[in-house]
Amino acid sequence: MKKIVFIILATMSIKASAQEILTPETLWKLGRVTALGMAKDGKSIVYKVTYPSVEDNKSGNKFFTIPVNGGTPTPVEDTKELLADKNVSPDGKYILSTQEVKVEKVLGKDLYPELDKADAQVYDGLDYRHWDTWNNGTHNHIFYAINKGTKGKPMDIMPNEPFDSPQKPFGGEEDYTWSPDSQSIIYVCKKKAGTAYAVSTNTDLYEYNIATKTTKNLTESNLGYDTNPVFSPTGNLTWLQMKRDGYEADKNDLIVRFNGIDMNLTANWDGSVDNFLWSADGKKIYFTAAVDGAKHLFEVNFPGLTKIAITVKQITSGDFDVNDLVGFSGDNIIVTRTDMNHAAEIYSYNFKKKTWTQLTKTNQEIYAKLSLPKYERRYVTTTDGKKMLVWVILPPNFDKTKKYPALLYCQGGPQSPLTQSYSFRWNFSLMASQGYVVVAPNRRGMYGHGQAWNEQISKDWGGQVMDDYLSAIDEVAKERYVDKARLGAVGASYGGYSVFYLAGIHNNRFKTFISHCGVFNLESMYGTTEEVFFNNWDHGGPYWDKNNAAAQKTFSQFNPIKMVDKWNTPILIIQGGKDYRVPIGQGQEAFQAAQLRGIKSRFMFFPEENHWVLKPQNALVWQREFYKWLQETL
Repeated sequence: MKKIVFIILATMSIKASAQEILTPETLWKLGRVTALGMAKDGKSIVYKVTYPSVEDNKSGNKFFTIPVNGGTPTPVEDTKELLADKNVSPDGKYILSTQEVKVEKVLGKDLYPELDKADAQVYDGLDYRHWDTWNNGTHNHIFYAINKGTKGKPMDIMPNEPFDSPQKPFGGEEDYTWSPDSQSIIYVCKKKAGTAYAVSTNTDLYEYNIATKTTKNLTESNLGYDTNPVFSPTGNLTWLQMKRDGYEADKNDLIVRFNGIDMNLTANWDGSVDNFLWSADGKKIYFTAAVDGAKHLFEVNFPGLTKIAITVKQITSGDFDVNDLVGFSGDNIIVTRTDMNHAAEIYSYNFKKKTWTQLTKTNQEIYAKLSLPKYERRYVTTTDGKKMLVWVILPPNFDKTKKYPALLYCQGGPQSPLTQSYSFRWNFSLMASQGYVVVAPNRRGMYGHGQAWNEQISKDWGGQVMDDYLSAIDEVAKERYVDKARLGAVGASYGGYSVFYLAGIHNNRFKTFISHCGVFNLESMYGTTEEVFFNNWDHGGPYWDKNNAAAQKTFSQFNPIKMVDKWNTPILIIQGGKDYRVPIGQGQEAFQAAQLRGIKSRFMFFPEENHWVLKPQNALVWQREFYKWLQETL
């Protein structure tokens, strides 16, 4: 009898533990998996897991290997000997490194050495700050040296040039590579400075020849981004390319230089390439791209100059994202995968069987205890008669007979995909787990629905896209399980702009708003943001150009500050002190307007954070205040 009782109690305990929901604290216990590459022996995958420590307010890394066919992870202390080093030239003679080099004198103490306590900064052009860092006269440069030798000091391939490679702020090893003959270094650089740098996206691929110490521009004819140089197994230079200068969200195409001819393998495919990997035989390229609300694996053949047609094929499908392409093992490709309920893990996909195998299970124990939300696809007809995908995320243990408050999620970008990604801040699983129905529309400006859909948002920030938002929330609000009296709108960056704009046009649909690092005043934004090319393209030009109809429409009709007189709804405004993309004044102006209008409002400021919130304790403050505000106002 005692044994039966024990079994019943144990079963009840397991069932109860499975009914836990995701909380901010649990979210910040999850390990964050990054695949580092295939081991040199081809038998295992090397990866790291980053574990945030709220107590220490920082993160630490642990390194592992796991067999390509799955199995038990093995902790490792050092990954250097396990992975091939792309910094070493193919012949083994040279090795590359990168470091910051002082090139320009912009600090007061640089200009006047006797005034060594001065903290002045002097600039003759824009690009005086970028992302979250002020320009102090240093630039990223690439160096080469004899590998495992002592002959001579490392050589700078851009001596005295005030340019960056790797690109700031996010460039890394993907910005440079060796030529197959070890005689040249191919690197990405935007060789512009000051104001010219701030108004352009024209990065090029440059070839530095070690013997002659000369540099050649390989993509001078292309005016947009040229990035991610890689050589195929048969020695063909391959890279990603956008055509138009100043347009950071242009179609990203896959280019191969073959016998001196640049072949665009994705020119006739209506999508934008994310990252790519050559097959071992050099006959195919695999790449990832957004498609209909998810990110998937595609294949394109490389026919050379034969008459064989170039064909792009989608390889995977389903409600998940294929992210990093790690490498190949037999009939399998190794990738990372996410979905709205699960952080990244490493998977293997078998081309012949069309089956998936999950290799790492870093967070399995945590997820096993959670009752997770469900997400659904819904297609809504927009005001101009188009079909729009809307993700609807339902709370755990969803009961359709109950009524739930709903949140309209406004994506940033503005041109960015809304797919099955997993965020550690704007986390749909977490939002739904707190009892909210989340409505996430793939509105105009989203990759994965054709380039025309993506481009329609430019110069139309407050136009059709706002109708898209309202179409989505109005349609889902028809459901019996949605409490129409408790609707909120939340978002960051362009999503934060969307919140500010909706606050002036929503006609009392929403009961609360949350805007994180949102654009509030398009004129002051134009005067303080660092990447001016973005505003020039998306807004049509400067606000003072009275002869520019597109710009005048943007700054008059689509400027949230022009509609503050219609604000009547509580709003939480969040701002990072080191956000130079959407500078602090945007949040300050919005909060001051709300306060002086007598609207319930709150200002959450992070002095040391940028456009994102990265420190664990700040992130938890963000989460707690986010849901505290919703509890107060929704």
